[in-house]
Amino acid sequence: MNLDLEQFNDIDFENIGGWPPLVKIVFAALLAVCIFVASYFLFISDAIDRLDTEQRAETNLKNDFKSKYQLAANLKLYREQLDKMEVQFAELLKMLPSQNEMPGLVDDITFLATDSGLRIDSLDWREEIQRDFYIEFPISMSVSGKYHELGQFVSGVAKLPRIVSLHDFVIKRTVDGILGMEILAKTYRFKEGADLPLEDNKVVSR
Repeated sequence: MNLDLEQFNDIDFENIGGWPPLVKIVFAALLAVCIFVASYFLFISDAIDRLDTEQRAETNLKNDFKSKYQLAANLKLYREQLDKMEVQFAELLKMLPSQNEMPGLVDDITFLATDSGLRIDSLDWREEIQRDFYIEFPISMSVSGKYHELGQFVSGVAKLPRIVSLHDFVIKRTVDGILGMEILAKTYRFKEGADLPLEDNKVVSR
């Protein structure tokens, strides 16, 4: 070991060819390591980064192709579903009362309440509410009667040929044992000329 250390101590950088074999081997190994490290940081590292970037891009392209292929494969089914939705939407539009039918709709609700045996305490139109493609018309009602009469009235409203939804039920028992119900009925009317929430606006109101 002392001999090896003396070889390293006596090296002359101006006479590399005269170095002992062991010194030449160690120096060559260190030089090779330095060259490898420098090459890695100067060339290989950048190449690896580019390779990772290209692999991620390839994965994204494959996923995008897969997604588009599935859409293309199901395009016919999607179009059939869209046509079906347009027909259903057109049917729903037919169930919305026109402006001329609004007074008659109130008469229908009034008739249902009285025919069910209920007493109408109040029935008032609230201010209309503008939505994207339709107008909402709230009707505030207060009726009183027996339990089964209230149920019959609600069932009758659900069977009306025009869309009427019921909201915000509040039922209280009065002093004489009769039930009082406050309810908000809503009906709707399609806005003429409004954009429909379906592709190409193929559906029109009646």
